[in-house]
Amino acid sequence: MLLGLVPSRNATAQDMQRVRQTVAYLASPKLHGRGYVQRGDRKAANYIRRRFEALKLEPLAPDYFQSFQLPVNTFPGKLQLTVGKHPLRAGVDFIAEPSSGPGRLRGPIVSLDTLIFTNEQAGYRFLTDSLRGRILVLRQRDAERIRTLPAAFERHLASAAARIVLVPDKLTASVTGQQAAQIRLQVLASRWPQQITPRTTVSLDVAAQLEASYTTQNVVAMVRGSVQPDSFLVVTAHYDHLGRMGKRAYFPGANDNASGTAMLLELAAYYAEHRPRYSVAFLAFGAEEAGLVGSRYFVQQPLKPLSSIRFLLNFDLEGTGQAGATVVNGRLHESEYQSLVRLNQQGKYLPDIAPRGRAANSDHYPFSEAGVPSFFVYLRGTPTHYHDVYDRAATLPLTGFQGIFRLATEFLNQLQEQR
Repeated sequence: MLLGLVPSRNATAQDMQRVRQTVAYLASPKLHGRGYVQRGDRKAANYIRRRFEALKLEPLAPDYFQSFQLPVNTFPGKLQLTVGKHPLRAGVDFIAEPSSGPGRLRGPIVSLDTLIFTNEQAGYRFLTDSLRGRILVLRQRDAERIRTLPAAFERHLASAAARIVLVPDKLTASVTGQQAAQIRLQVLASRWPQQITPRTTVSLDVAAQLEASYTTQNVVAMVRGSVQPDSFLVVTAHYDHLGRMGKRAYFPGANDNASGTAMLLELAAYYAEHRPRYSVAFLAFGAEEAGLVGSRYFVQQPLKPLSSIRFLLNFDLEGTGQAGATVVNGRLHESEYQSLVRLNQQGKYLPDIAPRGRAANSDHYPFSEAGVPSFFVYLRGTPTHYHDVYDRAATLPLTGFQGIFRLATEFLNQLQEQR
């Protein structure tokens, strides 16, 4: 039986064991990064639905799923890069840019002449030298500087068969619904071989597939209120992540956002056991990483009137917490934010709570723009792995998880006491 965390000062070890099991499962290779290769998103949605069913939550849509479609560029097959005799590792040494097209290519590289930024003749030579069929290599800062030049330079850059950008710090993957004609890769500069000559050969093999109308889903349920069932408090979190990139690399997404999904499931368990005065809806959104697609769809096709929502709490990045929490929209809803601060001071749940203004950085945003009072609460601390292959369950401390759970339940319960 799935029991909820109890918002007391003495959460049991079993509670956090279940939380860790939830995060570990959602971030496991079995779910393929909860993306659009091997139907990882559907596997995660089915898991959430089973948890809702076990709690006997009321579905907000048939079979708990609110389906929608989106375009998404995927990397289901080969993703290989060899420089000279040095094979690089997908996800670790290099990634595909989200809009990369497919293709196989072998040949020497062409390095960008940085004189184009300061010398008119160098710029003219760059524009007149054909890049078709060639592999262009440039540093990230120069790729960004290109945008300051006339549009002809960017168009010429796009005419190369492949573009490799050397990034200085970390690889950060993302998702898009567009696909370029060009192969586009990012490589950690520290992993790029130093001894490159005009005779060095680069081999590329990228299998990219644009899904023009991929069907995914929000997973939606509620606990009906005992006193005011037509008034709602709403708990949200996105369950999707970046999925797979090639045959070997996948993005676990433990902090982003298996942790927030675990928080939503624990709050669902709590309110299933402690029936609220208001109804509480639990919305697990798909396709957040593709641009808040699932939450935007819900706002456009609401399953309950948006005007009936008393307040919304969105949970994303709940796996750390040593430094406290940040409340997006805290500066917009001052009274509710001060309530959070007072509750935290009384309970000493988190070391710090800081407000932010409006930000389009998670699923609260479409609701907020539609006039729904909303907070997005995320935890601060280490590790800071983000959109990379290192965001793993095994290294996620969950330091502030119990604290933010207790604070959230007290805050939501306090809202129900208000008339």
